[in-house]
Amino acid sequence: MSGLTGEGKEMVPELRKDLWEMRDAIDRYKDLTDRGGIQTKADSQGYPPDLETLVKGVDVQGKKTRFLRRIPIDPMTGTTEWGLRSMQDDPDSDSWGGQSVFDVCTKSQGTALDGTKYKDW
Repeated sequence: MSGLTGEGKEMVPELRKDLWEMRDAIDRYKDLTDRGGIQTKADSQGYPPDLETLVKGVDVQGKKTRFLRRIPIDPMTGTTEWGLRSMQDDPDSDSWGGQSVFDVCTKSQGTALDGTKYKDW
């Protein structure tokens, strides 16, 4: 089993925080859509089209509503490019179909101390 360096261990809490923040933003967008506050494409199932939409915001009753201040930098890869999944994607797929953003994950291929892949968190 591969372990983490001291630096890697410090990144784990940040990865969890970033994933939680983005998933919370996706959930808030979906909730507002379900309540009729945002009009979306039928095949999106109410999820945002991309992460940038969560940062730029959407017009809700004449007011701009933002869900994220910025797209976080993935502490494992050092980029703002995250793995994305839509409802239409196969749960085991490593590629995004592009319909909407249902979930996010790191693009890191690393393994945590417990043996799980970071991309599966």
